[in-house]
Amino acid sequence: MKLESDRSFPPELQSLVVTAHARLSASDAVERLWARDHRLWKQDPTDITNRLGWLTVIEDMKDRIEELRTFTSSAKKRGIRDVVLLGMGGSSLGPEVFRTTFGSSRGFPRVWVLDSTVPGWVQQVTQAIDPARSLFILASKSGGTIEVMSLFAHFWELVHQTPGHQGGAQFVAITDPGTGLEKLATEHRFWRIFTNPPDIGGRYSVLSYFGLVPAALMGVDIARLLARATAMAQACRIQSPLEQNPGADLGATMASLAQAGRNKVTLIASPQITAFGLWAEQLLAESTGKEGTGLIPVANEPIVSPTAYGPDRLFIYLRVKGDQNRPLDRQVAKLAREGHPILTLILQDRYDLAGEFFRWEVATALAGHILGIHPFDQPNVQESKDNTARVLATIQSTGRLPKQVTSTAAQAASQLKRQCRPGAYVAVLAYTTPSSKMEQGIRMLRKALVSHHHVTTTSGYGPRYLHSTGQLHKGGPRSGLFLQLVDQMIPDLSIPGKPFTFRTLAQAQAAGDIQALHAHEQQAIVLPLGKNPIATIQALTKSLSPRMPVRRPTMRRTKSGRIRKK
Repeated sequence: MKLESDRSFPPELQSLVVTAHARLSASDAVERLWARDHRLWKQDPTDITNRLGWLTVIEDMKDRIEELRTFTSSAKKRGIRDVVLLGMGGSSLGPEVFRTTFGSSRGFPRVWVLDSTVPGWVQQVTQAIDPARSLFILASKSGGTIEVMSLFAHFWELVHQTPGHQGGAQFVAITDPGTGLEKLATEHRFWRIFTNPPDIGGRYSVLSYFGLVPAALMGVDIARLLARATAMAQACRIQSPLEQNPGADLGATMASLAQAGRNKVTLIASPQITAFGLWAEQLLAESTGKEGTGLIPVANEPIVSPTAYGPDRLFIYLRVKGDQNRPLDRQVAKLAREGHPILTLILQDRYDLAGEFFRWEVATALAGHILGIHPFDQPNVQESKDNTARVLATIQSTGRLPKQVTSTAAQAASQLKRQCRPGAYVAVLAYTTPSSKMEQGIRMLRKALVSHHHVTTTSGYGPRYLHSTGQLHKGGPRSGLFLQLVDQMIPDLSIPGKPFTFRTLAQAQAAGDIQALHAHEQQAIVLPLGKNPIATIQALTKSLSPRMPVRRPTMRRTKSGRIRKK
């Protein structure tokens, strides 16, 4: 495997990277990482020694290639047309990257990744499939995630109401040994239970069963993926010189620049692999966003004029050879001419993503060492879950949501204008159903914020982001401004066996997260999207953009003597 990269850094920033290399070398960081020495991060081994299985899972999965081929072949023979993965965070983001990057090969079932409780999103997938010819994958490391269990209840009932169904034989579980999900799958006679190695955290699990089972079902060549990941893993064992170790070099680069104030790790990716940012967001945010520090990952942000960016950015360009890169190449060249630091990582093709997964895992772990934090726990994630439970209890006892302060589009714009400051980032948190119009609306909103207010922007759909960037929001740098966009979620969907609906659950998750942000003294704005969500977002965007001067029409006389506006 030929690893290629390019670096355009001002000398003073490159010297920071060299110093970080020296620091990693002095602490024998690479050797201690592979030796699974928990003291590389903390003296207490809790949630470290039992979270390093990702270092060797590639070799374990090589022994499972034939098993995955046989399983996929059986699914095709059974006439499975659609595969619906029900998961959150690390259980869903890797499969979503595979789905978006590769799609389903000819003759293989379509794959849907459902990681939302917003009823419109659930209904969208429900209406797109034939329940009797679908396979449902419940993916959860812990085995008891409220979102996954609620989605399971919905699709279990849907399947059993459909003529010709096969009951539990249409369900598969991916989980750790001994979880509640493993027990549920046994009791409901699921077709298969894939028991994942328990010493792998969710966000480091993409090259385990969690990522590879759905990838195999859509026809991705698993052997080829693992070969690329193996080559990267071998390169990441290099101890000297560290600039030749791709994981150590990336980790040193991100951490050293973050300590110098450039903590906004802005990913730019070739069109084929734009979804990679979804996975990298969780890895960086949840691993490093704690103890008041952390890397702030920025994915799929519109590229604007180089002069609009502040001195808080590091740009990383993932460039796939042979892709339609010319527009990005031109924009990246402009950023370099303006003096912004740019690290370019070259991918030979889409299958190099497997190597990138491993590179970024090593980089994140070693960046955690430099930053002095524990990269394998998520101490603040539970807060929003606990708040959600309390809000649900309040709704059930009173019949309504706890009182919230909300804003109009004009008020939200006014608040953002006051609060935007150098070094800040605005997180757009959308509890709504994705669509091309919604994506474009949020994109234009982010563009206005970057171009005119010179802040960094991130964007995530709720409740997905609670299992992705939510840790960073509460535990990371106190530089976030949080804009929650909440649609009406009508029509609603019931959750079989539950005293609340999907709408109620999603609203409780949104409200619980706002409570958690306020508890950490973070600035948060709630904007109800109303009956026309796109129009509301457009109104907010317009209010954030500078008003164009009105051009007064001039008059001219035509040859016929008539006066016309010009």
